[in-house]
Amino acid sequence: MTFSIVARCVDTGQFGLAISSSSPAVAARCAFAKAGVGAVATQNVTNPALGPLVLGHLKTGASASDAVAAAIATEAFPNYRQLLTVDNNGETFIHSGENSLGIWTSAQGENCAAGGNLLANEGVPRALIEGFEQAKGSLGNRLMTAMLNGLAAGGEAGTVHSAGLLIVDTQDWPYAELRCDWTQDCPITNIANAWEVYQPQANDYVTRALNPSNAPSYGVPGDE
Repeated sequence: MTFSIVARCVDTGQFGLAISSSSPAVAARCAFAKAGVGAVATQNVTNPALGPLVLGHLKTGASASDAVAAAIATEAFPNYRQLLTVDNNGETFIHSGENSLGIWTSAQGENCAAGGNLLANEGVPRALIEGFEQAKGSLGNRLMTAMLNGLAAGGEAGTVHSAGLLIVDTQDWPYAELRCDWTQDCPITNIANAWEVYQPQANDYVTRALNPSNAPSYGVPGDE
């Protein structure tokens, strides 16, 4: 019921992922990333515990493939799980259990991996990768271009209702975490629009956390 892309930015070292589903609040259960470590999407019949578990293995220096293998080795129902990860070297790995739902497939590119289940067609993950690799600009721009490209290629077999964008930079907290937990409109478009608003302010929010005396005006009534 989900399609997603995980990626690493070669220029900035940021990690991120974008995800969408017909289920509610997909990013709350399925999106995980840690600065300097990697990004993980855990989906299909979801076990959210696998996200932090994979990141924990990556943090010890395990590769994407070894981290996923170690996590899946402790999973009681691996055939129901779909995992996508990218590590600090840009290596990617995907596990799709044989009980993944509907049309399920995946694709890998340079520093990025995409996958999904209950897809409209088998070409959707490849469309995500092509959108990411052809897009310009920030990691967020490329991730959202990938999602819109995947949607245009057919997306999920059903109507998508939730989506999310998660990016980590160098801090322990997310550089950006934008979510649409439920809508009858297109959640991917909603997140893309939210990113357009948030992106110009993203660095300012980091400054406000690290050095508020050097932060720009908040731009709200009463703030001078």
